Amino acid sequence: MTTAAERDAQFAAYVAARSGALLRSAYLLTGDRAAAEDLLQAALLKVYLAWPRISRREAVDSYLRTTLVRTRISLWRKGTWREYSVDWADDAVAGTDPSDRVVDRDELWRLLATLGARQRAVLVLRFYEDLTEPQIAQVLGCSVGTVKSQLSRGLARLRDHLVTGPAAGARAREQR
Repeated sequence: MTTAAERDAQFAAYVAARSGALLRSAYLLTGDRAAAEDLLQAALLKVYLAWPRISRREAVDSYLRTTLVRTRISLWRKGTWREYSVDWADDAVAGTDPSDRVVDRDELWRLLATLGARQRAVLVLRFYEDLTEPQIAQVLGCSVGTVKSQLSRGLARLRDHLVTGPAAGARAREQR
């Protein structure tokens, strides 16, 4: 049995070790540094409250990732979330390597921010967190078929924008 001080120290150590990666995930889900910090803070609070009940410490990353995504979707559904355009990439978010700031990556991040919350979450979990479709379905609390369709639609939307530009992509979708 651990004391409250020991649990707090364990949680603080976990957050200190994982905060960079967690902030990057939150940023990819929101598209804005301030919104990412708010989302991460809300998710960390939920995990902190559940910390004594988390028996498998190796599962904390998965638990927190699920909490991030569900909190983001919940806030988006309630209409209390404001979408921001992505027009920068901070070192803490993009990594310390200056080559991470290439034009293609910035454009892709901007386009990712134009997707809906669920499509963005699926793409982030699939390609950034490298989760499988069944794992994503478990995190999002939906079926594997929903994950596949959201992944397909999100990639198609990104492809439309990358190949033909935003205006041509919108016209192509209207013609379907």
